[in-house]
Amino acid sequence: MATVDDTNRMAEAVAVADGWIVAVGTDEEVSAFVGPDTRVIDLEGRLAVPGFIEGHGHFMSLGNAKTILDLTEASSWDEIVGMVADAVEGAAPGDWIRGRGWHQEKWDAPPDPAVEGNPVHDGLSAVSPENPVLLTHASGHAAFANARALDLAGFGSDSQAPPGGELVRDASGRLTGLLRETAQRPVGAAFAASLEGLTDEERERQFRNEVRLAGEEALSKGVTSFQDAGTSFNTIDGFRRLEEEGELPIRLYVMVRGQSNEEMDARLADYYMPFEGNDFLTVRSIKRQIDGALGSHGAWLLEPYEDMPSSTGLVLETVEDVTGTAHIAAKHGFQVNTHAIGDRANREVLDIYESVFDSAGLTSD
Repeated sequence: MATVDDTNRMAEAVAVADGWIVAVGTDEEVSAFVGPDTRVIDLEGRLAVPGFIEGHGHFMSLGNAKTILDLTEASSWDEIVGMVADAVEGAAPGDWIRGRGWHQEKWDAPPDPAVEGNPVHDGLSAVSPENPVLLTHASGHAAFANARALDLAGFGSDSQAPPGGELVRDASGRLTGLLRETAQRPVGAAFAASLEGLTDEERERQFRNEVRLAGEEALSKGVTSFQDAGTSFNTIDGFRRLEEEGELPIRLYVMVRGQSNEEMDARLADYYMPFEGNDFLTVRSIKRQIDGALGSHGAWLLEPYEDMPSSTGLVLETVEDVTGTAHIAAKHGFQVNTHAIGDRANREVLDIYESVFDSAGLTSD
């Protein structure tokens, strides 16, 4: 037994009662806790360690990823196009085909043709003319869409990306299909619109299934606690229902992701859960995101990117908006967890925190 205590000592046995560790020590010491109804597990010499804590993840995305194409092991863009083609054969016209996990740096060869090292949508669109396709990057900070999905999102040759996003184009100005940061949202909204016909019962079944799949995946890797970085109030309501039923598979620390500062100010008081029920649900923080990811050139930098001198990254949420959130958090006793990757992003966020601490009469200790 690896205790991971201050001395990192190893033990022979552990006793657990009602979900809590009550003793760690030698076999002889722990045997005192064995009663007539005790379940005794012999690990036969195998190592046991404390459960892992996922420090930054997206729980529902993990579950959803188990229901769509897994692109994590794809070795080329051509292989991904082939996977989509196979999915089209089993889909009805108009059905969405989604996948997640591709990463161009892991491919055996670069795509051809390519723009900024990424493919263009022609080959993908050719195998899926009647099915919208959305393939999310492994980072979650970019996605690739085919022609049908771009059309449903309202993206055309003259379209502008929403603030904090980028529509990647080729040398002629034509959309390649690569969507960076917030440019993914209109396509995501088009997919969400396709689900509007689902009944409440169907949505609940889908939600519970994805929670189950996420829990199974986490537990299979030894993860027993999960910090969920950005979840809507509605999803938190679902987590609370499952927690009350004793059906949450692992412990969740959930960061609220509100649609606006006004919504958060109005609703946070009802969602403060520092220790809910059986300790499987904690809600006491807010998620914000001031910039994007480094690999997709979305991190907000003080100086331009060496390989993209025209850009210092993307500002996904304004300094003013994040400052407003921080004031609301201080008012309601919530923590703010802000995604900040670039050096400019970190400077701005630290300045925000310092300003709010001072104005709220809080200390930074």
